[in-house]
Amino acid sequence: MRVRIFTEPQQGATYDQLLALARTAEACGFDAFFRSDHYLHIPGVTGGTSEPGSTDAWITLAGLARETSRIRLGTLLTPVTFRLPGPLAISVAQVDVMSGGRVELGLGAGWYDREHTAYGIPFPPLGERFERLEEQLAVISGLWTTQAGERFTFRGRHYTFEDSPALPKPVQQPHPPIVLGGGGPRRTPRLAAGYADEFNVPFHSAADTKRQFERVRAACEDLDRDPAGLVLSAAVTVCCGSDDAEVARRATAVGRDVDELRRNGASGTPGEVAERLRSYGEAGADAVYLQVLDLSDRDHLRLIAEEVVPGLEG
Repeated sequence: MRVRIFTEPQQGATYDQLLALARTAEACGFDAFFRSDHYLHIPGVTGGTSEPGSTDAWITLAGLARETSRIRLGTLLTPVTFRLPGPLAISVAQVDVMSGGRVELGLGAGWYDREHTAYGIPFPPLGERFERLEEQLAVISGLWTTQAGERFTFRGRHYTFEDSPALPKPVQQPHPPIVLGGGGPRRTPRLAAGYADEFNVPFHSAADTKRQFERVRAACEDLDRDPAGLVLSAAVTVCCGSDDAEVARRATAVGRDVDELRRNGASGTPGEVAERLRSYGEAGADAVYLQVLDLSDRDHLRLIAEEVVPGLEG
């Protein structure tokens, strides 16, 4: 099971903090460094403040693309409300080139209405957001896979493209991996079966994650797609310490309760965290995203790499 690091910079982090953490994740041998795509602090995710304000996800990833060398980079998840699909396809393709082919695009319908009102971003009803998600998936994958010298045309309910040159092209072929995720029982699995390279279940129990994996496998079979071709992953909040006192210290630093983290995430000593993560592997996860909440605590990543990851081989 591949182990990836997932961050929430909108809770308060500078680019330099993210760069230091990404470089640590790379040096520790983690498979990927992902970030959320939000423009506003989310109450309850940590006990911190929103200072200095959110950073833009794809501008951040462009910088990290040039200042790292091996680790994969991506978003969980970019809302379709934030960017038009044409410019988004261009941005991601360019960052893919800048990284030498290490980018992954997580795309979702968006959910946090307050960040939209705070920054003047339209926030249509859920049904329309899913319509836009499906069209953006068709558009972005279509632009990336249009052959050089050919033109891309698309006429949907929300987006229309006429004779687009479909440039620039990403390095990865046929295109950078597309990640979809969520716990919805019908629409999300259907879209994943139709467009995604990876399906992610965020912050659910291993048992609920397994049930959602079963839904997306069934959706693949309905479309005559081999489910084995779809990567399955889970996102889990992590709080690890060499002993109970260090676990408590790390939980307090992010304003979370240790017992709550044990119930809803992977919290405890390295052995306890490894045991919880193995349950996701047993549920079918090919990869796990560890949500780290204190972006200044690089020793947390080193501890996980040295004492948790080896235990996942058991």
